[in-house]
Amino acid sequence: MSHLFGHNGAPNTGYSQPNSIQTASKPTIPKGLVRKNAARWPRLSEPEMVRHYTWLSKRNFGIDTGFYPLGSCTMKHNPRVNEVIAQLPGIADIHPHQPEHHLQGFLSIYFEMQHMLEVCAGMDQVTLQPVAGAQGEFTAVRCIQEYFRLRGESQRNKVIVPDSAHGTNPASAAMAGFEIVEIPSREDGRIDLEALRAVADETTAAMMITNPNTLGLFEADISEASNIVHAAGGQMYYDGANFNAILGITSPGLMGFDAVHFNLHKTFSQPHGGGGPGSGPIGVKAHLAEFLPGPLAARRTPSPEETPLAVDKYWYHWTEPEHSIGKVQQWHGNAGAVIRCWAYYRRYGSGLKTMSEHAVLNANYLRHAIHKTAQEAGVSHLFNDGATTDVAKHEFTLSMLPAKEQLGISAMDVAKGLLDRGYMAPTVYFPLVVPECMMIEPTETESKDTLDTFAHHFAEVLKVDAETLHAAPVTTPVRRVDEVYAARNLCLRHPYDE
Repeated sequence: MSHLFGHNGAPNTGYSQPNSIQTASKPTIPKGLVRKNAARWPRLSEPEMVRHYTWLSKRNFGIDTGFYPLGSCTMKHNPRVNEVIAQLPGIADIHPHQPEHHLQGFLSIYFEMQHMLEVCAGMDQVTLQPVAGAQGEFTAVRCIQEYFRLRGESQRNKVIVPDSAHGTNPASAAMAGFEIVEIPSREDGRIDLEALRAVADETTAAMMITNPNTLGLFEADISEASNIVHAAGGQMYYDGANFNAILGITSPGLMGFDAVHFNLHKTFSQPHGGGGPGSGPIGVKAHLAEFLPGPLAARRTPSPEETPLAVDKYWYHWTEPEHSIGKVQQWHGNAGAVIRCWAYYRRYGSGLKTMSEHAVLNANYLRHAIHKTAQEAGVSHLFNDGATTDVAKHEFTLSMLPAKEQLGISAMDVAKGLLDRGYMAPTVYFPLVVPECMMIEPTETESKDTLDTFAHHFAEVLKVDAETLHAAPVTTPVRRVDEVYAARNLCLRHPYDE
């Protein structure tokens, strides 16, 4: 009955604890730290706890339970072999403060991952320390900032971003103290070079842009944009959120970028639902390498006493860049995420190019499938970016404005209707430059059958009358919520009775 009763004899307790070490005659815990009342946690048996969390898991939706076409977030299948490798004792059970001769295998993985990302991005040095894409952005911007400070160019206090940029771009630059200069896009959703020329000057520190851009369209003029910024003395920063559309085909280095962040949890397969965990390493050209946060994994020929412990005839060790901005994360970054992504890379190697090609193929196939089935449902002109003729990359946008004007249903209505058909809804109302926007990314891991079925159900939702669709979803554990109220009235803890 140990699962029902703890050592203190309390009924219905799903845990056991040793007797208290606190005694009245000789207290060992400072009086100010002792609870006045017992903690108010639920008293449940183990079976009750297991049933509770199993019940909760059945209410969740994830990539393992259905299609997750969340544009910009790249929610794709994560091979289970990556999990097995990340949980090997020699990886999962080490401590970052162990001496280097205990970490040779781990360090060799870090070194190889750094080098692989350098090759893929056309960069000269990579740090694996940042643990999110936004943190990677901030880290790279800080490196650029220190680069100019060391050169005595403190007047460079502006960062240029297009109006279609990810919101984290201006936020990261502002956090570093930069002034944000937004430039408009052309009607086709791409960068306006004349608008860029008009603002690029001696105060420009950098331009932040992703390619393909946030609408899923490739910026064909990116090399000229790089020339404009470099001519003004600024740096080019590549937001790697959409790196999975170009991997093995081209690289930020070839486009003229000086710094880049990678979303390992998107491009290289690392589960990241619910806000984490992620990994956002950055790569830079040689002139920025000395500012990277350390430590970095390096290797050299081992000394005679190190040779028996060396891996692949090299001795791996930590090193610090000369003018490092300092650590941006504890330890050496999100090691588990790095290991999973390294396993993904080692498994696919040059096949990563095929991954990108399939991501682009799936996106364009689904885009045209939705266009066709929507027309059959009596709704046309869902695309505002020339999508019926232009080539998208790994994701695409729809404007549901025609459906709202013709049928009285919004992008949010369609998203909620898709929930009732067993899908995670696509991204809605982003990017902001597309009216009534829906953003869809099928990723390379979905089959043709899945995409065909989704397109069919998308058209079915468009056929639902507006009044019924306004009430969707009706089959999910939680019905439609007042999102404005929820955002303004946060509930961050269980409402215990006082």
